[in-house]
Amino acid sequence: MSINRYAMFGEAKKLHLIEEILKIEDAALLAEVETVIAKSKLHAVGRRSFTSFAGMWTKEEADELEKTIAEGCEQIHPDEWK
Repeated sequence: MSINRYAMFGEAKKLHLIEEILKIEDAALLAEVETVIAKSKLHAVGRRSFTSFAGMWTKEEADELEKTIAEGCEQIHPDEWK
């Protein structure tokens, strides 16, 4: 029963936050809230959008990473299977 109480508290807290967000009239503050929500979706445990990596590496860095993967990870050594 206590778990259900915590779930209800969480739902009430969400509703309270929604009410507070609806009261925001400052566009800049609303943009900040939107940014926080967007970032929380990207960094949720076990989840991250691949688009968040876009533009992190130069073409040269990406090419180097691909080469490293090809050389180190995609090679099958027949003797290692014995």
